[in-house]
Amino acid sequence: MSIIVTDHGFRSPITEDSANENHRGATIDLPSDFNLVAITPELMQARCIRIELPSFADGRGFTLAIMLRNHGYTGHLRAFGHVLADQYSMARRSGFDDVEISVELAARQPEGQWRERSDWRAHDYQSRLRQPAAYDPIGKQLNFLQPERKPSQETT
Repeated sequence: MSIIVTDHGFRSPITEDSANENHRGATIDLPSDFNLVAITPELMQARCIRIELPSFADGRGFTLAIMLRNHGYTGHLRAFGHVLADQYSMARRSGFDDVEISVELAARQPEGQWRERSDWRAHDYQSRLRQPAAYDPIGKQLNFLQPERKPSQETT
């Protein structure tokens, strides 16, 4: 048995299977070391591609997801295997639509931990870098560690 993790929390894969009963067999499983040379038109037309992540330390599946999206795959991409809650944001940014984890992993990392990472668009270093930095008018240098001072807080 497994659990599907989405931006809205946990759900059972049985719900998905019954909703897509007439599309069984349209899901293709790929190992994380899949050779991109083997991409076929049939693969690109699959309704769902599941990419196995055998270890939380193996990032090849994330790269494979990015490459499939860059090659024009528009179907459903699912990571499955040993994915940690801390990796959920990266999985979503890599192009995965959701993550499939074991019941045992879900017990160790409950739904609340995954939901904390569900706002994956807001938690990246690039958006923080695009925000204007606080400016220190006295030292004439950027001050990244302290918030911008308001005129009423300045000392003379």
